Amino acid sequence: MGRSRRTLPEELLLLALDPATGTTAQPQSLDLGLAGAQLVELALAGRIAPDGDRIAVVMPRPTGDPTLDSALELLRRRGSPVRAVHWIGGPRLGLRQIYLSHLERCGMVHAVAGQMCGVLPTTRYQATETAISRDIRARLDSAIRTGVPPDPRTAALAALAHAVGLGKHLYPGNEGRSSRSRLRDLIRHDPMGGLVAHAVMDVQNGVAAQPRRNQPAAPSGRQPGPVPMQPRRGSGMAARVAAH
Repeated sequence: MGRSRRTLPEELLLLALDPATGTTAQPQSLDLGLAGAQLVELALAGRIAPDGDRIAVVMPRPTGDPTLDSALELLRRRGSPVRAVHWIGGPRLGLRQIYLSHLERCGMVHAVAGQMCGVLPTTRYQATETAISRDIRARLDSAIRTGVPPDPRTAALAALAHAVGLGKHLYPGNEGRSSRSRLRDLIRHDPMGGLVAHAVMDVQNGVAAQPRRNQPAAPSGRQPGPVPMQPRRGSGMAARVAAH
């Protein structure tokens, strides 16, 4: 993969980085979003594809990006398609720091050491390539302002930004309410981005851990297999996900 374009995980992290504080917004959900962004990036690269609510590897050849290739190899080792919600809800802790360190090595951010309460060491990250951050934000703003269907990459970025709760960070206050609503609506413009964004929100809402209703009992000595996700009704997303 060429490096002329930032990957979706990198773009999502740069969107979440607060230039004033050097910290990331929504840190708890951001790791989930970064895991989802990896899936979308691998799909854009032709390595994986959606199979219902599952993710299937269609080309195991490495992309050349070590972090993405690590995720691709883990998916390949599964041997069969995996539910997106189970993948994203797996042990993905630390992705935020992995990508922050990567952006630092690339010269995209600069680490600033500090202390909390004069005792605890802290690290803040300041963006150094601000033109790239402005371009990422401008793509989202354009898609929201014009109403023109965005390209799949921008649509997926919008879906992920909404899923992890960046709407209030990007478009705060009452004046940003309509922009947050349109950010949410962009989720429909990319099937893979929508699938992954819904999975991120399901994990946050605890859906992945809940037993499926009407699941048939397994015969004695056998474990029940996975039950396919129920199809969503048109109003399901709006009912489950309020506009931020």
